[in-house]
Amino acid sequence: MEPGDQETTSVDAARCALALILGIVGALNWGLVAVAKFDLVAEIFGEEFGTTNPVTRIVYGLVGLAGIYLAATLLPAVITGNDRRALGERGHAPATR
Repeated sequence: MEPGDQETTSVDAARCALALILGIVGALNWGLVAVAKFDLVAEIFGEEFGTTNPVTRIVYGLVGLAGIYLAATLLPAVITGNDRRALGERGHAPATR
């Protein structure tokens, strides 16, 4: 491993963790909308169900970007069964089972 590789790996891991957290927040929020007609993000930022403000739109936008990031990085790894790639590692051969 090159000296800068570990730094890149930790940045990739942090980016992936942030995307996962935002994805989970988005999924839970949509679940609450479907089951209880309750928008947690809107509630946290002082809005009523179905209304937005600039802050809630930023949160929704970040959740959407996280979904795109996860679809582009995690989904191909899961489909191909490449566990290392799914965990954010790059430049490795696929894991053997």
